[in-house]
Amino acid sequence: MFLDIKICGLKTPEAVAAALDAGASHVGFIFFGKSPRNVAPAEAAALRAAASGRAQAVAVTVDADDALLDEISTAMQPDAFQLHGRESPQRVAEVKARYRRPVIKAFSVSAPADLAAIGAYVGVAARSLFDAQPPKDAVLPGGNGVAFDWSVLSGLPRGVDYFLSGGLNAANVGEALRIANPPAIDVSSGVESAPGVKDLRLIETFFRAVAAARG
Repeated sequence: MFLDIKICGLKTPEAVAAALDAGASHVGFIFFGKSPRNVAPAEAAALRAAASGRAQAVAVTVDADDALLDEISTAMQPDAFQLHGRESPQRVAEVKARYRRPVIKAFSVSAPADLAAIGAYVGVAARSLFDAQPPKDAVLPGGNGVAFDWSVLSGLPRGVDYFLSGGLNAANVGEALRIANPPAIDVSSGVESAPGVKDLRLIETFFRAVAAARG
């Protein structure tokens, strides 16, 4: 089975190049002012140009209004939007229709009951993304370097397409792949030397760990 790999929270040409050269299928750019990975639409446009024809460029937002999404869409022309806030199924459908692009909807997971929320999004979101519940004092909905119990995902309905996210790194990705066997994975803080600072060596190490785990 082919495994999609998204490197998220990219901010520099060097990090984008490292992700692409390592084999990333998706590169993610974050538009959320509280995040250390936040970029302006014009910055993302310049960065995503390198991904054209090589990887899907994903614009990640948190409860963004139409004005911000319009600015991102015009400047960056993302291949997909990722909605990482409390967006309703109706809001996901609006974004999908307004921009005519697929939408990835993120969900916070800590227990099997958390999977019940995805039912209302089936057929609306192109893909789900499962991240860990953020710590109580966290200001970010994701990118906190926290993992969850991957065995929870055994309760997913068959055929659900998703990214596994939350606290993945070179040391644990093999175990995550063994337990959850996801169709796609997403990493951000696990390839950073400091919040928002991608480490080119860690990106390479992460991909090597994935390759080793998959034999």
